[in-house]
Amino acid sequence: MSEDNLAFYTNPRSRGQIARWMLEEIGVPYQTEVVQFGPSRSKRFLSINPMGKVPAIVHNGTVVTEVAAICAYLADAFPEADMAPPPSERGDYYRWLFFVAGPLEAAATNKALSVEVPVDKQGMVGYGTLERVVDTLAAAVGRRPFIAGDKFSAADVYVGSHINWGMQFGTLPKHPRFLSYWDRLADRSAYRRAGMLDDELAKTGTEAG
Repeated sequence: MSEDNLAFYTNPRSRGQIARWMLEEIGVPYQTEVVQFGPSRSKRFLSINPMGKVPAIVHNGTVVTEVAAICAYLADAFPEADMAPPPSERGDYYRWLFFVAGPLEAAATNKALSVEVPVDKQGMVGYGTLERVVDTLAAAVGRRPFIAGDKFSAADVYVGSHINWGMQFGTLPKHPRFLSYWDRLADRSAYRRAGMLDDELAKTGTEAG
């Protein structure tokens, strides 16, 4: 496939790192477009994502934004990479992919912003408490080698990235199950390759490799 068929819009210091990892896992050529933060975003990029957020991909004219959606889309668009369970076995795959995109993201963001949800309003925020989210996720990653079963999938790219960042930046505790789970992911060659590409991109402002 031509690089022109898959364009990746990102900034190396953003959640685009997660999408980059996923792109490296599927192993197909893609073209990287750097999007700067702030008001300098081009009208062209805003036509792709009016929210002005990165990452985004454009695959054969189809626009996909939101990192969880990008991971799920790429797994389906490139089935030869074997990054998703068979459709009949995707319960946990979807469950934890979107658990992290919803309750964990909201709870971790509120913690980072020092937002305290009143006890009588916890039912309104969709996650209850951060402690409940942590306990639920720790139990999930401790049951099996990977979040959706015995095999690595796109859900691990997303879930693992959030767990790693949360432990680094203090929005998640260094729970033994989180540490053990991340250890199973951190040595993946695609993860290391994605990190090197983004590090180089951060230095030069242009695509590396």
